[in-house]
Amino acid sequence: MLSFTSWLAKRTVERFHYAWVVVGITFFIMLITAGTRATPSVLMVPLESALGWDRATISFALSINLALFGLMGPFSAAAMERFGLRKTILSALVVLGISVGLSSLMLYSWQMWVVWGVIVGCATGVTSTTLGATIVSRWFKEKRGLAMGILTASSATGQLIFLPLLAKIVEVYGWRPVILTVACGIALIFPLVYLLLPESPDSLDLSLYGEPEGTKQVPGDSKKNPILIAFGALGRAVKVKDFWLLFFSFFICGATTNGYIGTHFIAMCGDYGMGAVEGASILAIMGGLDLIGTTLSGWLSDRWNNRVLLFWYYGLRGLALLFLPTAFGISYFGLPVFALFYGLDWIATVPPTVRLTNDVFGAKDAPIIFGWVVAGHQLGAAFAALFGGLVRDNFGAYTIATMVAGGLCLISSVLVLRINRVKINPVALAIHN
Repeated sequence: MLSFTSWLAKRTVERFHYAWVVVGITFFIMLITAGTRATPSVLMVPLESALGWDRATISFALSINLALFGLMGPFSAAAMERFGLRKTILSALVVLGISVGLSSLMLYSWQMWVVWGVIVGCATGVTSTTLGATIVSRWFKEKRGLAMGILTASSATGQLIFLPLLAKIVEVYGWRPVILTVACGIALIFPLVYLLLPESPDSLDLSLYGEPEGTKQVPGDSKKNPILIAFGALGRAVKVKDFWLLFFSFFICGATTNGYIGTHFIAMCGDYGMGAVEGASILAIMGGLDLIGTTLSGWLSDRWNNRVLLFWYYGLRGLALLFLPTAFGISYFGLPVFALFYGLDWIATVPPTVRLTNDVFGAKDAPIIFGWVVAGHQLGAAFAALFGGLVRDNFGAYTIATMVAGGLCLISSVLVLRINRVKINPVALAIHN
C-alpha cells in the first residue's frame, strides 16, 4: 500500500498537494458514515409497522447510537495517535459493515439497541467528525477551515445520496433490503482506504499543506495508552472556560440537527400526511443545501470572526425551527422556506467550532479535545432523539419538541459570543510588534 501511495503522491505533487487526495478519501469515508447513520430515520415508520415497536422504543436505540457516536470521538482520536490512523479506520469499517449486515436478521427490540445502538454508534464514532478534525490537523497548515468545511459537508452529501434511495427501497421492497444496501456501501469504501490513505505527510516525505517543503512534524507520544491520552487532554480542557462554552453550544447543535431533525423529520412529515419518500426528499434537499452552506462556512471561517459566524448560524437555525410547525400549514412555500434556511445552516457550525478549538488549545491537543466537544454534540443528539420520541408518543405531535429545539438554538447563539474572548495586553502587543 505504502509504495502505491508514494507513487501516486509523486505523480500528483506537481499539480496539487496529496493532502487534497486525503480529503477526498476521508470525504467518502464520512459520506458512507453519514448514510449509515441516516438509515434509522428511514426505518422508523416501517419498523413500527413490521415489528410492532413504538416510536419511543426505536428512538431509544437511536439515542444510544448518538451518545456513543459522540463519546467515541476522543478515544478514536487517541487510538489513531497510538495505533495508527489506517488501522483504526479499517477496523471500524469491518465492525460497521458486519454489524449493519447482521441487523437485517433482527426480530426483537433489544437486538436493535445492541446493533444500531451500541455497535453502530461506536463504529461510526471513529469514522465521522473527529476523523475529519484529525485529518485537517495532520495534513494542513493553511486552509484548515476550507478543508474541514468540505469534510463536514460529506454528512449532507450522504443524506442527499442515501435518503431518497433508501426511502424508495423501503417503499418497494421493505426494510431489510435497505440494511443490506448500506452494508454493501460500507464494504465498497474499504479498499479505497487500504490503498490510498497514508498515516501522515511524513510517511510520504511531504510537508503539511501550506508549510515549506522539507518541514518535518514532531511525532506525538504514540506509546501512551489511548484512554490515558484522551482523559489527559480532557483533564487539561476542563480547566478552561472556553471548553465548556464549546461543549454546551455543540450539545445544542447536536440536539437540533442529528438528534431531532435528522431522526424525526421523516416521521414528522408522516403526521402531516406526507409519504416517506417525500419526507426523505425534503431532508435530502436540505442536505444538498448544507453541502453548499458548510463548504462556504469553512471558507468564511478562514477569513471572519468565528464567534460571530456561530452567533448567526445558531440564531438563524433557531428561527427556522420556531417557524417549522407553521411551515407545514403553508401550502407550496412553507416547507421550501424552512428547507432553505435550515439546510444552508444545518452543520455549518462545525468549521468555526473546529477553528476555535484549534485557536484555544493548539494543534496538538485540538483533535482529541474536539473529540470531547463532539461528545457533547452527540449527547445533545441522544437527548433530542429520545425527547422527540417521548413528546410525540405522549402528546401526539412534535410541536412542543420543535419549540424547545428552536429556543435552545437562540440560547446557544448568545453562549458562543463568549468563546475565546482573550483580552490583549497593549504592552505585550507593542513588544510583539
